[in-house]
Amino acid sequence: MKKMSWLVGLVCLLPGLAAWAGIYGAVQGVVHDPQHRPVQGAHVVLKAMHSSYSVAADTGQDGAFRLSSIPLGDYTITVTQTGFEPQKQTLTLVSDTSAVVHIELPVATARVTVEVAAAETANVNTVTPTTLVDREDIAETPGADRTNSMAMITDFVPGAYMTHDMLHMRGGHQLNWQIDGVEIPNTNIASNLAAQIDPKDIDYVEVQRGSYTADVGDRTYGVFNVVPRNGFERDRQGELVLSVGNFLQTNDQINFGNHTEKFAYYASANGNRSDYGLAPPIAQTFHDADNGYGGFASLIDNKTPKDQLRLVALARADYFQIPYDPNANDFENQQYDSSGLRDGQHETDLATAFTYLHTFHASTVLQVSPFFHYNKVDYNSNPNDQPVATTYDRASTYGGAQASINTVVARNTIEAGLYSFGQHDNDLFGGIFNDASFNNFSNTASASGGVVEEYVSDNFKTTDWLTLIAGLRETQFRASFAENETDPRFGVALRIPKLNWVFRAFYGRFYQPPPLLTVQCGAAAATTTTTTTTTANCSVQEYAQSTGTSFAPLHGERDEEHQFGVQIPWRGWLLDVDTVKNRANNFLDHSNIGESSIYFPITVDGALIRAWELTLRSPRIWKFGQAHLAYSNQIAEQRGAITGGLICYPANSPACFVPEAYIPLDHDQRDTLNVGFDAHLPWHTYASTNVYFGSGFDNGDPDPATPYPNAYLPSHTTFDLAVGKTFTEKISGSITATNVANRRVLLDNSLTFGGFHYNDPREIFAELRYRFKF
Repeated sequence: MKKMSWLVGLVCLLPGLAAWAGIYGAVQGVVHDPQHRPVQGAHVVLKAMHSSYSVAADTGQDGAFRLSSIPLGDYTITVTQTGFEPQKQTLTLVSDTSAVVHIELPVATARVTVEVAAAETANVNTVTPTTLVDREDIAETPGADRTNSMAMITDFVPGAYMTHDMLHMRGGHQLNWQIDGVEIPNTNIASNLAAQIDPKDIDYVEVQRGSYTADVGDRTYGVFNVVPRNGFERDRQGELVLSVGNFLQTNDQINFGNHTEKFAYYASANGNRSDYGLAPPIAQTFHDADNGYGGFASLIDNKTPKDQLRLVALARADYFQIPYDPNANDFENQQYDSSGLRDGQHETDLATAFTYLHTFHASTVLQVSPFFHYNKVDYNSNPNDQPVATTYDRASTYGGAQASINTVVARNTIEAGLYSFGQHDNDLFGGIFNDASFNNFSNTASASGGVVEEYVSDNFKTTDWLTLIAGLRETQFRASFAENETDPRFGVALRIPKLNWVFRAFYGRFYQPPPLLTVQCGAAAATTTTTTTTTANCSVQEYAQSTGTSFAPLHGERDEEHQFGVQIPWRGWLLDVDTVKNRANNFLDHSNIGESSIYFPITVDGALIRAWELTLRSPRIWKFGQAHLAYSNQIAEQRGAITGGLICYPANSPACFVPEAYIPLDHDQRDTLNVGFDAHLPWHTYASTNVYFGSGFDNGDPDPATPYPNAYLPSHTTFDLAVGKTFTEKISGSITATNVANRRVLLDNSLTFGGFHYNDPREIFAELRYRFKF
């Protein structure tokens, strides 16, 4: 197949505008009197708890009402009618679901408002296990609001943790970020370290972990659906956030927002730096600074009651020094000598998405969202690095759109949509061999391709206690070769009356498009689908073969997921337990070439991830505070040889033989536990804690003669604490300490980004927030 330019590919793909993996849901219900007769003409107002966003409707002759296109989040719903007592109730809405409420209006006596305290309730409208984290959680969780922190995910989501400087979840790191309901594509899984969005710009983040309906795309292991701040909570108000701490760290932001009845805007600019950035190869840090800056903007215009326009844009630039171990005689350097490294990595990320949302009537909604994404990573070395100074530069450009239409017919919520993008990649891989072990080389490559995905799904609510979900998603991947996949998704949610327990089950298949490029030489490497024996000769190929590796094209991952779970509400608490098994073919991962600190994407013949997970959350309104717990017991294993990317060479040699038995993945950790508590104290103060326990990651070198002879590396426990106070209406502050005991252990010994990786040291920093009018 001839290579198509990315522009031609985009033009070809755009007619199939794309899937809506939205941030929206609906609220519907019935208002009745004490004799359960419908109340006509009652005024229903739904208002966001953290902003001035609100919508309203009046009940019909049957007492029913429906509010469509409601962003996910926490809300209060107030109902008033002449001759009845006003009623107020709270609810939490997650995306792609319809909350159903029944509200009884007592006959008026004294004019009082009855408020029902917020409580977590089991959700029978979805089979997707979901964790919702709001901006208050992010602000108060220790360290969660720092620019490159993932604590808003790892502290609340089971099976989510950081290792070798990347976020992993459910045994993989193929994760999707959606911003304002628009999926921001990034098929490169082996190079980015910086976060895509500053946590301080987030209103809510909804974390979905498996069991996706057909409208959600291809990243099996986790989807992060971000609702950014939008200005509806502001009235010509701004905020300045300043921080200072050990390691000469600071993480600062200034933001502004305002709104009218129909229009809202929010904009921010941020900057950060620290002498401690990436996980170091020993307990001390050398050459480990990082810095970055960025900006974010959100615009919402409610042109008419039925038409809404939304625009989000973000830009980030980050730099990371690659840490090293300066003592060439250390144990770590006997495995991989990092003492000569003086490397650094620059990252640039630009993204924008425009959304048009049209409500035909209360039950039918259209969304169209064109988007653009540019991502660039440059790994560069000091030319005098020993023994080899390596360079790896990659740039990816994505352009596309997504669109969907959602309608309610009887008891069916039917959705259909398309998702499409064109992609163009360039990369450069080079080496300067200061030990004269090989000839210097510099190799460039480029590729174009794209994805078209269509889906249809149905959420059939047979009764108020049984929901059936079914859908199909078809993916067409086009690059130097073509792959097609059609995947079914099925689910059922069953609520047990009186107990209100909700049982759910799911079966589904997924296809994950591969990165367009690994290192290649000429057209032969781009087009072949066989082994590298047909690849054109070049210096980088010869160098790879001298290290016992070579390069082969990457193909897509295919997954089959089975999941079962139960939600148990009790007096406002919500316990969620689920078990999942994901069987993957052509599992996407990463590896390194020789003694290089550079990630390269690979595919492994197969993988099997099995886990059971538990989350527990107290009521959102409690006398003293709120508790949360997330636990995962997980087995993440791989099977067979590396099939694409950086493969073993020659494939038929004894050194490349791999038994078919399952072995643990390098990021396999059997037990992961987070327990946190947020206490709201007198005098406008709060205290927030989190305890993290990890049982230890797979040991890549269990040699009895080494300090780590066991199959797994040591377990590790950390304790984080934040204390904050509101001094005046304009000024608040906090002091945070992470890993208070400063306990350091070896997390993993995968030979990437400086070799071994120790966990983060104790960090202490103070933060000041100043709110102002403009």
